[in-house]
Amino acid sequence: MELYDPNPETAKHLIPILQHFGTTPVKEITPKAVRDLGAKLYPNNATDTWSRWVVAPTRAVINNAHETLGGRCPPIRIKAYSREDRLKQDKKRGKRSRVEKTPGSWEWLLKFREHADQRRRALALFMFITGARIGQAVIMHPGKHLDLQNSRICVPGAKGSDDRWLTIPMELTVELANLPPRCPRGWKRSKQNLRVFGFAYRQGVMKGWHQACDAAGIEHIMPHAAGRHGFGQEMLVRSGIDEKAAGKFGGWHDLALMRKTYTHSEDHEDKILAAFRTGLVQAEMETGLKLLHNNKKSA
Repeated sequence: MELYDPNPETAKHLIPILQHFGTTPVKEITPKAVRDLGAKLYPNNATDTWSRWVVAPTRAVINNAHETLGGRCPPIRIKAYSREDRLKQDKKRGKRSRVEKTPGSWEWLLKFREHADQRRRALALFMFITGARIGQAVIMHPGKHLDLQNSRICVPGAKGSDDRWLTIPMELTVELANLPPRCPRGWKRSKQNLRVFGFAYRQGVMKGWHQACDAAGIEHIMPHAAGRHGFGQEMLVRSGIDEKAAGKFGGWHDLALMRKTYTHSEDHEDKILAAFRTGLVQAEMETGLKLLHNNKKSA
């Protein structure tokens, strides 16, 4: 563990893992032992949570030790939980995991903005238009990431991607220009600590976000679903934009991931039934015309 420098979130999840394995030599920690630990530490959570809170941190520490010690510590490969594992655990805890997200839409966004404060109103519009993650949005600095005279903003890099400069529509340019930068609450007041949206962390957004949803009488769609999922759905499904263009603007290097994760079925029953009726009518018309033609030939 001394060889690994985790972020605060990972460190929090490593504590119970270390307490469980204690002084067990790394070579004696098996993939099965790691997989089984998820159920022991978090019996009421989903397998996806086990993967994030147990499997991923443990694997990172062991494989980091393998690389740092020049192979003297064996690496570890841990098989992912299967679909059957997930369904079995969901049944046991009486709760379904991987509930499909409801993506944001213009209709939802406009209602939300009517009841949100200025900063959350601007944040929601920014994420929906750019596909930015909330973690990227909250760290934006007015001097580093805004060029509003040219209607351009810089979305900070995340998950292995570089910073990306985007030309934004005038509506968003005006919104950001009218948003005074501020230092997050509790931070020292300085130019360096200024943030475009004024939040220190993503968690600071949530209370006012829920309040706006309640006041608007709309579904509580979380920022990631409202923004990044909403962008993907709006571009690919509702507007039919070229996926390469949408992927480049929204910061997706893996277009298959964008299609699989960030697009969603909408009104699927209505669409299927409408297609069924259309096909039936067309078939009946074609059959009727053939019968009519055959009758004429017989006459």
